Amino acid sequence: MTNSGGHDPAALSRAEDSILVLIDVQTRLSAVLDPACREPVIRNAGLLLEAAGMLGVPVIATEQYPRGLGATEARLEERLPDNTRRLEKTCFSCHRLPEFREALVASERRQIVIAGIEAHVCVLQTALELLAAGHEVFIAADAVCSRSLTNLQNALDRASKASAIITNSESVLFEWLGDASHPRFKAVSALLRQQ
Repeated sequence: MTNSGGHDPAALSRAEDSILVLIDVQTRLSAVLDPACREPVIRNAGLLLEAAGMLGVPVIATEQYPRGLGATEARLEERLPDNTRRLEKTCFSCHRLPEFREALVASERRQIVIAGIEAHVCVLQTALELLAAGHEVFIAADAVCSRSLTNLQNALDRASKASAIITNSESVLFEWLGDASHPRFKAVSALLRQQ
């Protein structure tokens, strides 16, 4: 059964059909986040990045006006898979960037897993435009944040009502694995123990 947006709210994320999008986790942006979610975002986004690299999930990492807002956080920079597509932008929705849309088309993947900041601006606008374009959108709630926790909750509520699937990083990893017999199960499980 699908909801009004046409997406199955019970859908599982599949590694072979997913792209991980890391949105704007940059030094000057993350410095002003609510402390209650800043560290979890860096930890959980890093977990998703490493698992994506192990499981062959393509990664797109964006930076919003890096000359003004700084580079990607160093702790995430070092965890980006080698083949990460890196994009600079000034638009708030990643989907408005032609190179972003081209990367999605080239991948032939429908599911977009999102981590990043700020939840109520770039994350939300990206999610809504991806949904409108027919993608299944999964937002890892423990890997997104805003300066205000009220804005964070509002963004997650709005995205959910628009038919985005609000999930968490560990659920995504186990959905990507699908089975304890997966050849990378032990390696991904070891990442969780390091957290």
